[in-house]
Amino acid sequence: MSTFLLLIIYLAFISLGLPDSLLGAAWPKMQTDIGAPLETAGFLFMMIAGGTIISSLFSGKVLKRFGTGRVTFVSVLMTAGALLGFYFAPSVLWLAICAIPLGLGAGAVDAGLNDYVATNYKSHHMSWLHCFWGVGATLGPVMMSWFILEENSWRNGYFLISGIQFLLVIILFITLPLWSRVATNRGKAVNKMEDSNNVLNQALEHVNPLQIKGVKLSLGSFLFYCGIEAMIGLWGSSYLVTIKEVSASTAAAWISFYYAGITIGRFLTGFITFKFSNRTIIRTGQIIALTGAIILLLPLPATFALVGFMIVGFGLAPIFPCMLHETPTRFGKRHSQTIMGYQMAVAYTGTTFMPPLLGFVASYSTIGIFPFWVVILVGFMLLVSERLNHVLKSNASGTTAI
Repeated sequence: MSTFLLLIIYLAFISLGLPDSLLGAAWPKMQTDIGAPLETAGFLFMMIAGGTIISSLFSGKVLKRFGTGRVTFVSVLMTAGALLGFYFAPSVLWLAICAIPLGLGAGAVDAGLNDYVATNYKSHHMSWLHCFWGVGATLGPVMMSWFILEENSWRNGYFLISGIQFLLVIILFITLPLWSRVATNRGKAVNKMEDSNNVLNQALEHVNPLQIKGVKLSLGSFLFYCGIEAMIGLWGSSYLVTIKEVSASTAAAWISFYYAGITIGRFLTGFITFKFSNRTIIRTGQIIALTGAIILLLPLPATFALVGFMIVGFGLAPIFPCMLHETPTRFGKRHSQTIMGYQMAVAYTGTTFMPPLLGFVASYSTIGIFPFWVVILVGFMLLVSERLNHVLKSNASGTTAI
């Protein structure tokens, strides 16, 4: 039963990744058809991200009241409806209106499923879960490009993705009773383990989650991680073309190797978690990512930039899923849903604002600052993470929790 539900969760994460990369892939054609200026895509992206941040912040309360299964069902229904709205949208105004439920639905699904897997399943499932998100994020542009190439229509691409989402809605509705059963059965074992390992559970029962020692440091780790991941994806090609003087097509291909490093790394991490703890894997990934960032920084031939991007991607791969899976262990199961929502909100904040910040600074200087930013941010992420480990160790030894 739990294995069947896990399969559904994997499918849900593929569907979560499908629309994430659609707008960028479809926008050149959408812009022409709708007659919108280039920067409108950025506005729509901000609308979607804003909805995601808001729903992530409130997801803890919503999940506690309605349960993960129901929230996932309603949220996927919202995203399916929003994508169908994109198919019918006659103007930018309607696209903006549809962007709101698209973001709200995505944030609730992300926070809810991450907490559910972190609480009820082992670490390797979290790594594979985010590997499946990468599958969806990769397939989305492939589907969209096919419809644009073969049918000269971006709308049919949105229609297909919407149909896939509605199919998942039906599956989620049929399997709603499974969620509470699996959570109840697996929760008994998790609670026993948590009670024996986390001496702070009773002390933290009535504490505001943001007052728990280490939570703010954890939020900082998510901010830096997602900012780094998105920043490399957005500006890596520009850096390669402008500074390393490679062609635009070559630069795009090299950045795809960066994403391949993340996807493959997360698949392999699922096996590595059988031998090593999340904390060890997070630290190792950060050191590997820092090594790749330093290679990007060094004045080496352009080919080494490809190596640097691949190493950074491979290093980043395990960090996000392992940090998510550590949430109930770090701060207790009672507060994990709320803290998970905060983490996802801050993660999306980093994704939304840190890449444009680099672009703003680079516009007044040079894109050559890109590798310096990567090194600095990875370094800060490592420092914040190690500080968090120190605080958690102090908490475990009996230090006050607030």
